Amino acid sequence: MQIPFALAPAASRAFDVIGLGQNSVDQLAVIAEFPRSNTKHRIEKFARLPGGQVASAMVCCARLGWRSRYVGRFGNDELGRFGLASLEQEEVDTSAAQTVDARTRSAIVLVDGPTGDRTVLWDRDPALAIRAGDVADDVWRSARVLHVDCEDISAATGAAKLARADGVLTVIDVEAVLPGVPALLRYIDVIVASEGFPERLTGHKDTGSALAAMAREYGPAVACVTLGSSGSLAMCQGREIRTPAFDVSVVDSTGAGDAFRGGFISGYLQAGPEADVADVLTFATAVAALKCRSLGARDGLPRAADVEQFLRR
Repeated sequence: MQIPFALAPAASRAFDVIGLGQNSVDQLAVIAEFPRSNTKHRIEKFARLPGGQVASAMVCCARLGWRSRYVGRFGNDELGRFGLASLEQEEVDTSAAQTVDARTRSAIVLVDGPTGDRTVLWDRDPALAIRAGDVADDVWRSARVLHVDCEDISAATGAAKLARADGVLTVIDVEAVLPGVPALLRYIDVIVASEGFPERLTGHKDTGSALAAMAREYGPAVACVTLGSSGSLAMCQGREIRTPAFDVSVVDSTGAGDAFRGGFISGYLQAGPEADVADVLTFATAVAALKCRSLGARDGLPRAADVEQFLRR
């Protein structure tokens, strides 16, 4: 089944994909079991790694061969310099990113060694917030795809509205029903929600019914919900598509959703005007599976040849 959206030609835009949203520096601790209250646990492995859902999705797209651009704010501290450099090293354009007088967003991530499940404790300085009008309008028209999250909803809504009016495919990473989210979703062509979001948004208890209701209400070309080890469920043109997860040895699930979204965007760009939604979802699932074999949000992000080899197997 074809995705009912025609991407702008590559030659018409300076970038293939631009992302507005979260960046982070993650401190990851792998432990033998999830801690109970008032106990002590030995750290089996510790690492400081770059993360953040949209920043990591842009790195994913860059590694898969696409011209990627990131818009967000970093603090003027050591973590900010580390986070910004991590994008530039991956050849993600940061010319529209901003450095402000603030603490860079950071997180402590507890990784359950036996399962790879993660628990995230995060901190964000309010001075990092981007508001509508903080970024020049032409930035949002500079790519074929715009990917946003709900970190700064007013800015994401303004960007999606401008981009969509100029023929840019708009994609969202959404996980919480926050004020302004329903209005933002009306400017989104591909909704990729986290598990449980469609039910919380619509009030339907069944995931399939909730996803169908969300698709009817907001009318995206594709509505999808990621389901962890159960894969994903999507709706396109009124039809349901279930995509199972690949069976891999999971080291860390941190960033799996970011990889899925970057993989979806990349798979769509690769397929072009004949993009089949089932094939794009399979590609995205493979990218997420490959990421999970390494610690952190980005270390395991694959190159295009890695995904091709994985899918051939």
